[in-house]
Amino acid sequence: MPNDAKGAVQEFRYRAQMQQLLRLIVHSLYTHKEIFLRELISNASDAINKVRFLALSDPDLARSDHRITITLDEDARTLAVEDTGVGMTRQDLQERIGTIASSGTLSFLEELQKSDKPLDASLIGQFGVGFYASFMVAERVVIETREAGSGGTALRWTSEGDDTYTIEPAERTKPGTTVTLHLKEEEKEFSQEYRIRQIIRKYSNFVDFPIFLGDTQVNTVKALWKKRKEDLTDEERSDFYKFVANDYVDPLGHLHLHIEGLVNFDALLFIPAKAPPGLFREDYDQFVQLYSSGILIQDQAKHLLPDYLLFVRGVVDTDDLPLNVSREATQNSPLAGKIKTILTGKVLGLLREWAGDEDKSRFTTFTQEFGKVFKAGIASEHKRRDELIELLRYPSTKTEANSFTSLRAYVERMDEDQTEIYYLLSENLGLARQSPHLEYFRQKDIEVLLMAEPVDVFTSFHLSSYDEKPLKSIEAADLAIESSEEDESLPGDYQDELLALFRLKLNDKVQDVVASKRLVDSAATLAVAKDGMNSQVERMMRIMGPGTGAASRAKKVLELNLSHPLMRNIMALHEESTSEDLVDKAVHQVYEGALLIDGDLTETTSFVQRMTDLLVEATRAAT
Repeated sequence: MPNDAKGAVQEFRYRAQMQQLLRLIVHSLYTHKEIFLRELISNASDAINKVRFLALSDPDLARSDHRITITLDEDARTLAVEDTGVGMTRQDLQERIGTIASSGTLSFLEELQKSDKPLDASLIGQFGVGFYASFMVAERVVIETREAGSGGTALRWTSEGDDTYTIEPAERTKPGTTVTLHLKEEEKEFSQEYRIRQIIRKYSNFVDFPIFLGDTQVNTVKALWKKRKEDLTDEERSDFYKFVANDYVDPLGHLHLHIEGLVNFDALLFIPAKAPPGLFREDYDQFVQLYSSGILIQDQAKHLLPDYLLFVRGVVDTDDLPLNVSREATQNSPLAGKIKTILTGKVLGLLREWAGDEDKSRFTTFTQEFGKVFKAGIASEHKRRDELIELLRYPSTKTEANSFTSLRAYVERMDEDQTEIYYLLSENLGLARQSPHLEYFRQKDIEVLLMAEPVDVFTSFHLSSYDEKPLKSIEAADLAIESSEEDESLPGDYQDELLALFRLKLNDKVQDVVASKRLVDSAATLAVAKDGMNSQVERMMRIMGPGTGAASRAKKVLELNLSHPLMRNIMALHEESTSEDLVDKAVHQVYEGALLIDGDLTETTSFVQRMTDLLVEATRAAT
């Protein structure tokens, strides 16, 4: 400090090397340069809050027109942020601004250079270097400030981001602070009104105080989550949802939370009425927004909810997060884990309420729109698995169109002698309802769950039982069911001969050929061999690619309906020595017809040609 006279310009040298600090900020802490404005507005909001607190004991400091004003000059390439807050003293400028780069920061920098580990949020957060983000875009920063109160002195702080800064008297008459950035040539976009308006709406829209850009207030949407839920109307909540979610229809429902305890936060969350575009894509990136004291920390805070609730939109705001650069790594903090646990429990509680309503239309809509995502939770959420299972819904052979059943309701409808919960995996609901596998169950009035969504293939592995009752795929060849219409089957000797004929003709295409107990109207179907994969699982694994264990199609068991007229006709043709070629075509057509129904037929050309040949034979016989 070469000059001790307080009335003159004083030059100070930073106690640590400023260039190292700036390098840390620019290259390690912030991913977007625009964040500098969030930091300055955050500091301005803090300054106003401090003077409001002081006004509680000093009425002379009270005022009702607190505001943050941003002034731009494109020609001069400047941006100024002014507040009506508490202001700073000379000591503040030296200790809070000038010595921010402490020896601790240097120690941290040295450790950071030696290690490739990610930034420790709790450690770097101690240094509070958010103000210096300004040097990412500015070649010179000037602070003009005056401490609130009658004894305040106007001061000017100036730095070009090198090793020194200066403090000198100023002519400011109003309490508060103005930070002026003289922008670098390549950063002149930050002196343009449209760009600044965009940044404010993104990061600082819910700051407690009005932000004016010139004479126009930019942050016009209120932070509704800070209000009491009793003071809000449905229309206000709906409008707020449309703003934060960029949606045009009212939400399906909401949660308004004020949590106090081990963690403190407010939240206003919404479940949309329709699945957002792109929800089922891997790169979906619209999540809950995380704020700290009204300042946006993360626009896409995916870590605050599990993946199976990624469709939830809204805002979480906590004062427990310090307003400094550490918020860029909040997903690694224990605080985020506690918030996630609470939010997940609250959202599931809301869904339970909907599921228990006498009018279940809202939960039905939720299932239709988000069931595909929500079901995945039972494969990843072990702690809440039982909660999630109670909220799963499926169409079944006893539900009407666009209706669903829970596992609990299914069990309550089961006959006393039914010991298993039956389900059918299928490519889509239309194919499921037409599946030959259902014929026996329809005849016996036994309900079957229809799992017809891609996610069901994966979740079925994690849903082995419910209420001590095993879930059983009706595609299984070893299904324990009674024979159907047994008295109309072929005589015993003919049965054995027909099964042997099919085994001979199909050779190694199937694992076995057996008499079916489940078929009523259809001639044949394919069943999963014991310990084998059903067709949907097999198809999904083939889509996943090599290395999944399903590069080739697993052999299945062909079940024949020995009561079907086609079986009698094939046996009659077989007894005619001149019709063996026709028998061969009929056998293969029966097998490939079963493949077609399962969605696994690949040789479509030969199938159609064989069908044409059979039609020729049939029409020749008729003439």
